[in-house]
Amino acid sequence: MKRKLNKREIRKFRKVIWDYYRTHGRHELPWRKTKSAYRILVSEIMLQQTQVERVIPKYKQFIKTFPSISSLGKASLTEIIAVWQGLGYNRRAVSLYKIADILKKQYRERVPSSPEVLKTLPGIGEYTASAITAFAYNKPVLFIETNIRTVYIHFFTSGRKKVHDSEIKALLEQTVDNGQIREWYYALMDYGAMLKKKHRYLNTRSIHYSRQSRFEGSTRQVRGRIIRLLSENGPASKQKLRNSLELSDHNLDDILDKLRHDGLIIKYGSLYGIA
Repeated sequence: MKRKLNKREIRKFRKVIWDYYRTHGRHELPWRKTKSAYRILVSEIMLQQTQVERVIPKYKQFIKTFPSISSLGKASLTEIIAVWQGLGYNRRAVSLYKIADILKKQYRERVPSSPEVLKTLPGIGEYTASAITAFAYNKPVLFIETNIRTVYIHFFTSGRKKVHDSEIKALLEQTVDNGQIREWYYALMDYGAMLKKKHRYLNTRSIHYSRQSRFEGSTRQVRGRIIRLLSENGPASKQKLRNSLELSDHNLDDILDKLRHDGLIIKYGSLYGIA
């Protein structure tokens, strides 16, 4: 159900969002203090499926260690993963490793400003490409993430369930402040973050909502522990990994095969190591 907003509704909505942002906005976030496309790219990949509070110290450490595309391109995957440890979803570190190589060889170490081009890079989908375009280049693009979705569900859907993103996008298109696109999206995200703390179940009204699987005892946790062991202690045999991990109900062969497929580890002889 697509709703047509009048000018008064749009002005009122924008005022609420801007007023909150001016007073309570998260202006201190380090990736908001830069317009460096490289640093914004790093932050957006780190923020995929990871909370802001966990990303802040890792982002600072990563940028200090790899301050440019050039420095990242010269690093080994082992060095990158060593800094990445603690963020989880280590495939994102592999994506950054591959992206640096592509940017060096094809784009003169510059981050493209086109969402369509950005989507061709490893680990960058529709949302991340649009976010980089907006935050690094201040270009008018439309994109939705969980906090933005929460804002529009709260203001415009009257308690309905199974709200589709096509409806959210139509509302976003009518209300987006193209004159200040970068700050507008920051403002929406901050308002949405506040709403999620006050109203925990707003996002469950989206048809796209899905509960994240439990991390403790999951395959994701085992994958992270394997990467950490190999990063800290060097190559190890499958039996040594099994003994160190004290696995019970996980299929180690399948996990190792998937890690190899994802480009995170390699096998040479009977040993496994970081790729």
